[in-house]
Amino acid sequence: MKRLSLVYIDSGGGHRAAAHALRDVIGEQSCPWEPRLVSIQDIFNPIDFIKKLTGIPFQEVYNIMLRRGWTRGTARTIPVMHALMRASHRSQVRVLEAYWKSERPDLVVSLIPHFNRAMKEALERVLPGTPYVTLLTDIADYPPHFWIERIDQWVICGSRRAVEQAREIGLPENRILQVSGMILNPRFYVPSGVDRAAERVRRGLRPDVRTGLVMFGGEGSPEMPRIARALNGADSGIQLILICGRNEAVAAELRAMEWHIPTLVEGFTREVPLYLEMSDFLIGKPGPGSISEALAKRVPVIVQRNAWTMAHELYNTQWIEELGAGIVVENFARDIGAAVRTLLDTRNYEAYREGAGAGQNRAVYEIPELLSRILGEGLR
Repeated sequence: MKRLSLVYIDSGGGHRAAAHALRDVIGEQSCPWEPRLVSIQDIFNPIDFIKKLTGIPFQEVYNIMLRRGWTRGTARTIPVMHALMRASHRSQVRVLEAYWKSERPDLVVSLIPHFNRAMKEALERVLPGTPYVTLLTDIADYPPHFWIERIDQWVICGSRRAVEQAREIGLPENRILQVSGMILNPRFYVPSGVDRAAERVRRGLRPDVRTGLVMFGGEGSPEMPRIARALNGADSGIQLILICGRNEAVAAELRAMEWHIPTLVEGFTREVPLYLEMSDFLIGKPGPGSISEALAKRVPVIVQRNAWTMAHELYNTQWIEELGAGIVVENFARDIGAAVRTLLDTRNYEAYREGAGAGQNRAVYEIPELLSRILGEGLR
């Protein structure tokens, strides 16, 4: 049985979630492989200078930035981060060589950015000719040296834009593979049969009121109370579900608010598919995972694009506009009320829902076939 290494990182929740979803579908499809989840943090722990200096693992820095809203100017900080990575490249390759020598995978699938050059270099030294796949969990790359590197590899892209970027870098055409979107957990494809009105009532909400889901990934965001205050009017005609993830401070602030509309405040939850079924629209950051989850449930989105938007997520806002799947605002606190009214206007709402549901994203079910062909040398 061939071994597959699925490499993830816990910076944000999307990489781990994608790796778990792919592993689960590989099992569902009875592929004759042994998929193993590989944490890049675990491999790099011996050389993690950030952890040695601060006690904080390097992957947690990104999560802290999200949790505290320290996201302004990431276009300037990413090159600095890449410079630090280049400085430790030899150390990365050294510990990766030891890992690949021990693990001896038949195929490596990277679901992470930034470290693909080091991972491939180490793999080639220890197990030359072992196929290497970069599977983007972002809708598009943010070059240079973010996702797609000019190395001997296959790249699996979830958008036409990512395919174009792989071509621009110079990868051979037969090494660029396109699927229909981002990897989603199989639960997002299960017909729910949810009684929306009953589920709302069960959670203290009104059965017949337009419902917004406010969600900023697993780390939440200090933006959420500002959105809540802007929409907390008795005449707003809506109610809110606010999922705060692991951000206990934001959850506590929201629970302490004096509410004039029905609300449900949740912490970290695995019931996102259900909450999307209960909702009429999503408000959040333009992360590829949450956007794609909403679109899988035909839920239009409202996102923000400004200096605080993560640089590698800026394209996602353009993608939403191109799909007609929602509204992009410049400032949540100032613009969210008008955006919600525009989206929910009966003359607009069905068009936004159609835009949200236009794509047929089955990527997680398409990828095992591509991996099978790579392993069988059908794509070499």
